[in-house]
Amino acid sequence: MARSAPAISTFTAGEISPRLEGRANIEKYLEGLSILTNMIVQPHGGVTRRPGTEYLGEVKNSSNVTRLIPFEFKTSDTYALEFGNQYMRVFRNGLQVLSATKTISAITKANPGVLTSNSHGYSNGDEVYLENSGAMAELKSRNYLVAGSSTNTFTLTDLYGVAINTTNFTTFNNGVTTAKIYEVATPYTSAQVNDVRFAQSADVMYIVHPSHAIRTLSRTDHNAWTFATPSITENNTPVLTTSDNYPSVVTFFEQRLVFAATNNNPQTLWFSKNADYLNFTTGTADDNALIYTIASNKVNAIRYLSATRILNIGTSGGEYVLTTTNGGPITPTQTVIRKYSNYGCIESEVVQVADVTLFAQRGARKVREFRYIGEVDVAGYAAPDITILSEHLTEGGIQEFAYQQEPESIVWARRTDGTLLGLTYRREEEIVAWHKHIIGGSFGGGQAVVESIITLPTDSGEDELYMIVKRTINSVTKRYVEVLKTFDFGSDTTAAFFVDSGLAYSGSATSTLSGLYHLEGQTLSILANGATHADETVSGGGVALDFPVTSGALGFGYTSEMQTMRLESGSQDGTSQGKPKRIHDITVRFHETVGAEVGTESGNADRIFFRDSSMNMDQAVPLFTGDKEIEFDGGFVDGDRIYVRQSQPLPMTVLALYPRMNTFDL
Repeated sequence: MARSAPAISTFTAGEISPRLEGRANIEKYLEGLSILTNMIVQPHGGVTRRPGTEYLGEVKNSSNVTRLIPFEFKTSDTYALEFGNQYMRVFRNGLQVLSATKTISAITKANPGVLTSNSHGYSNGDEVYLENSGAMAELKSRNYLVAGSSTNTFTLTDLYGVAINTTNFTTFNNGVTTAKIYEVATPYTSAQVNDVRFAQSADVMYIVHPSHAIRTLSRTDHNAWTFATPSITENNTPVLTTSDNYPSVVTFFEQRLVFAATNNNPQTLWFSKNADYLNFTTGTADDNALIYTIASNKVNAIRYLSATRILNIGTSGGEYVLTTTNGGPITPTQTVIRKYSNYGCIESEVVQVADVTLFAQRGARKVREFRYIGEVDVAGYAAPDITILSEHLTEGGIQEFAYQQEPESIVWARRTDGTLLGLTYRREEEIVAWHKHIIGGSFGGGQAVVESIITLPTDSGEDELYMIVKRTINSVTKRYVEVLKTFDFGSDTTAAFFVDSGLAYSGSATSTLSGLYHLEGQTLSILANGATHADETVSGGGVALDFPVTSGALGFGYTSEMQTMRLESGSQDGTSQGKPKRIHDITVRFHETVGAEVGTESGNADRIFFRDSSMNMDQAVPLFTGDKEIEFDGGFVDGDRIYVRQSQPLPMTVLALYPRMNTFDL
């Protein structure tokens, strides 16, 4: 029998494949985990629980596929654009952008209640937001659908179509305003929105789709957006403006607007005149526009353009690099395109991390990183597979990427089945760590489905991850726009947010939390004044609490968990693999944590207590940083893994694991 106390102090390989269970001799095995769900690998080596998601609003029509597109003018002016069936809506700073407000002069107490607003201009089915509800506070801060519209009056329904009965509401006084959710018509159907591609310069975005003419989207104010068909200058025989010649890919490169991949010319690129983005008239002068068609044995459509120091061109059958014969900027006479690999890629946007381009290989199972080694030369390019150690996580395929640079370098990926994957990516430190995330709630009896992801920078310095999540709520399909909450919640748990599709409260003491109509009938996890509260079910858009609170967060609960690979501790005659092990106790090194369970498997995990006799029972448990020791009943427990779980709406960060164990020689 050998006694050992292995130190597991880094998890920078993330969740690794079950196919590596027999490779205890390699470094990545010792740094990897067999389970890592709803937790994020930190570059320092530890793992931390992911924050929850905050509910921002429902898409216009939850029956249709909807997509988010980022619009970034500056960090104080960033927008999440909701593209659905021939419309676009706008989110800014976590709120839906509204049209001009209308004043409500009267509201009857009736079923349904009738609102009066002279010449309001609303039509049945319009979505509106009510605020400053005067004495009829029951209507405040909520979205409704317009019904029974006439010139000066209308009624309301909730987003399920149920009429709003104001009979028992408080009497209307004054001060009510309403505003329609701002919306712009687009040519793109719900079946087309995921094939839209875009490139932005200042306040103008260029949008392409193979079935539609090139469009520009211009912003002059938060609620002033314009779609237009730009006037494009070409040679005597126009191409880009004719049917079956609309491009499907677009980017900017070296002060040129670049289009590519029409139905008739899937391997052709069009480069605008330098600094004249809509001029595609070719010539021999250095700043003239140019057209380049990739020569290949097979017709492989261009699927992405990635502009860094070079222009990386991805096609269905291989990867190319645009270079120049003299090493200078591209010109009509000095440009050449060379192939560097034959992997091919899917029809999807790629993600750029510094000078690296990440793309999903044809088949969508492998993610490759295009990067150069040494000088910028074709011979120095490589495209290694960065899913090789975690290929089980990408089973079913990758459909979309988004990059969150701050506070940590995380590439988010949406899987075909709607599972969200994260990749902690720090190439300079050789950290490539995958993790899986299951968003709270359910759809059709399975897990909630993530259908779209984007990231946006903020003035705070932390990038935000926006997503559209599909769930079943009260037997109805709902698609909600949500944002991953901040990683930095402060020095205690009162502002912690570890629930999904949730809302936060901060204000005067109350024992009723309202505004939860989007979760009607759902059982929610609750944090109240920084401490866990028993789960409650939403009724009438609210929940009743056991005691008054001044702060809280409530939404779908979710479980964060991690499990080591089979422990390798050595034995008297070599490896400990394949030999019986008994763990005496485990020390877990936590950072800013409250609440956790630890054991050798999910069915054998003991609760760790963070509250002690010196703490006031009516106050939240303070964040704990340090070591917690778990001693097992009976002195030992059989097993060769360590399992850690957090199911409460509280933070958890694990820095290291220190088991003490016996290994029995056979």
